[in-house]
Amino acid sequence: MSEGGVFHEKQRLELCAIHALNNVLQERVFTKETADEICKRLAPQCVVNPHRSVFGTGNYDVNVIMAALQSRELAAVWWDKRRTVQSLCISKVQGFILNVPSCVSFGILSLPLLRRRHWLAVRQVNEQYYNLDSKLKSPVCIGGETQLRTFLSEQLSQDVAEMLLVVPREVEEDGSWLKADAAVEGANRMD
Repeated sequence: MSEGGVFHEKQRLELCAIHALNNVLQERVFTKETADEICKRLAPQCVVNPHRSVFGTGNYDVNVIMAALQSRELAAVWWDKRRTVQSLCISKVQGFILNVPSCVSFGILSLPLLRRRHWLAVRQVNEQYYNLDSKLKSPVCIGGETQLRTFLSEQLSQDVAEMLLVVPREVEEDGSWLKADAAVEGANRMD
C-alpha cells in the first residue's frame, strides 16, 4: 500500500476509479461500498444503475468521482484539451485523475484490440510527482513540474484521454488553477 512514503492502491476488479481517488488523496478513504452508496444517491430510482457496472464489479463513471471529491470539500475540474498544460497553475492543483484507453487482459493474455477506459491518479509527494496508476506494481516517479507537464501532455495526446484537476473547492470557484494570462487567452479563443 505504501512504498517509500507514497500511498499506492493496486488494481482489483474494475475499481480503478476508487483506486485513483484514494491514490490522489494519499489514503484509503473510499471503498466499493462507499462508491456503491454514491451510485444509489445519484440514481435512486434506477433498477440498473447507470454509474457503475451491472455486474457489481465497479467500472464507476466520472459522476461518482466528482461526488466523492465533493464529499471531501474538493472539486474535479474538467481539463479542456484545447488548452496547453503550460497554462496550468500547478501549485493550485492537489492532483490529477486521468481517464485513458487501456488494453484488456486476462492474466498474462493481453488483447490489444479490445480497449477500455481506465482511471489513474497523479500526485505530488515529497516534492516529486508520481504516476499512481493502480495497474502499476509500484508508484513511478515522474519528476518535477517540467517532467509532469511533459507526462500530462503525452497522456492527453491520446484521442480519447481526458483529465480532471483535483482542487480545493475555493480554487475551483475562483478559477486560480489556470494562469491568469491563460484565462484571458482562453476566453478570447472561445468567443
